[in-house]
Amino acid sequence: MSSVTIENTRKADGSNESSALIHATTIFIKNHGVLLIGASGSGKSDLALRLIDRGAILVSDDYSLIEDDPEKRLLVASPPSHIAGLLEIRGVGIVKMPFSPKANLALAVILDNRVERMPDPADSVEILGRALPLLTLKAFEASTPIKIEMKIACLQGDILLKD
Repeated sequence: MSSVTIENTRKADGSNESSALIHATTIFIKNHGVLLIGASGSGKSDLALRLIDRGAILVSDDYSLIEDDPEKRLLVASPPSHIAGLLEIRGVGIVKMPFSPKANLALAVILDNRVERMPDPADSVEILGRALPLLTLKAFEASTPIKIEMKIACLQGDILLKD
């Protein structure tokens, strides 16, 4: 299993070790939280907007508060209070959007221009000591929102990857 560790995390508000503030946008797709990770200008908000157009719900734009839920053994994302319900749309400005106050994370997507043709299905990213399935995609490709939806369908067991 290959993995990546998120380096751009910090304890949220100096709080406990089971939370971190991550430079990432979070969206809610078919009852699953998806963390979009990338540098400033990498296309996080643009991709979120295209996914919202396809039925996803905004959780948080640009920064996401991640907390470990040890009882459920999962990571939960929520928006920092000062940016809740806001989405930056380049060329338009910051707009108010309907949003979900939290989402159980099921997938992380790293936005990069180097995408493997046949990635290891066991790729993961470690956040707060928990592994999260990982995709690496190009943010601005027309098919990227569909690829994310297909991966969610694979995780749900709706479709299967060929061995």
